[in-house]
Amino acid sequence: MQLEKPKLFPEKKTFIWVMLFFLIVILIRLFFEYQAYQNFIGKPFYYTHANVLNTYKKSKGDQHYQVLKLRSTEGLTFYTTNYSQDHFDHKRLRLQIFPNKNISFVGYLGTFYVKSRMKGQEVLPVTFKDRLLEKVASQHENTSLGSFYNAIFFATLLEKELREKISMLGVSHLVALSGFHLGILWGLVYGFLLLLYRPFQQHFFPYRHALFDVGAMAMILLGVYLWFVDFPPSLLRSYAMVLVGWMVLLLGLELLSFTFLTTIVLILVALFPSMLVSLSFWLSVAGVFYIFLVLQHSKGFNAWVVTLLFIPLGIFVLMLPVVHTVFPMTSGYQLLSPLLSLLFIPFYPLVMVLHLLGLGTLFDTGLSALFTLPKSSTESLLPLWAIVGYIGISIGAIWSKKLFWSVTGLAVLYANYIFLV
Repeated sequence: MQLEKPKLFPEKKTFIWVMLFFLIVILIRLFFEYQAYQNFIGKPFYYTHANVLNTYKKSKGDQHYQVLKLRSTEGLTFYTTNYSQDHFDHKRLRLQIFPNKNISFVGYLGTFYVKSRMKGQEVLPVTFKDRLLEKVASQHENTSLGSFYNAIFFATLLEKELREKISMLGVSHLVALSGFHLGILWGLVYGFLLLLYRPFQQHFFPYRHALFDVGAMAMILLGVYLWFVDFPPSLLRSYAMVLVGWMVLLLGLELLSFTFLTTIVLILVALFPSMLVSLSFWLSVAGVFYIFLVLQHSKGFNAWVVTLLFIPLGIFVLMLPVVHTVFPMTSGYQLLSPLLSLLFIPFYPLVMVLHLLGLGTLFDTGLSALFTLPKSSTESLLPLWAIVGYIGISIGAIWSKKLFWSVTGLAVLYANYIFLV
């Protein structure tokens, strides 16, 4: 009989006190952020430098202009408009911005629009990352495919048309870097380092613990990668979970628990209050929550059945109401999502190697055909009251198998409604 691993928090009282501590820290952080926000919108104008993240061409009547997405040196992310026809790739702009009370506190923490006046431009030097992006894109005649691969490798933004096609396929989670990608990378990096480590361990230091030594090096390398792709919120959440999860394994404590997930979420929000308004962060948290829920209520089943059937299908169905609270786009091709998610596991490391070898075009024909499948979509948006009830039942399902089957039934009924009705 296998002994049960000790829990992360041995007593509920300890867990409650730790959560209260983090909630107090979050409130204090939000208080100071709010003071900074009040100071920001109270100024008639404000000078800053900002890097261009993306540009969108727009038109209104006969007037053509550009919408720029920028990140300032102070860490603010915002949109502004520019009526010149200049190209802003690889540029840092000197701006005079004009904040006002139309910018909400939520917008200030996340992304907001502000009027601006350009005061200067500075061409940024070509970086190692720029050269990698170009190396990947140059292997594809179709610019959309270059955009796709750079998105899954380096967390760059997708072309608008391709983003819509991917949404209609229901595989946006495969393109936006998250725990799914980090899990694959952890397996690859840890496995490769372990192969190199084992011979040295056996000959020179058999007393060393491979999980500690190899895990530490893997975490450092993944941390460098996280920095390299500029800390996407969903990937940051995943890295924090892997880091703390690795520590929990070293201590021999229970890993897959909702207290573990809650602790990670509160730590990250305490460190980065902007996570509170990050949609990608909360969607990734919801995905992990439902994975844990499926795992908890599928104990006793064969591990391969759980991994290859219950998790892909279960997460797809259970996440449908959550996703359709914010993304109304619906297409029958989204039913391919569980299968495509499974295929992505070997696909992701394989295309990394192929691009390193200059053979990145191998799957271009198949991907082009896949991305052209969806021709149209409908819209189905779940009302706020419905998702609040759904989330409430989902949380109750942590302790009740009946509620788990209830929430599963509701998700299946909703899937029938949006795909069949």
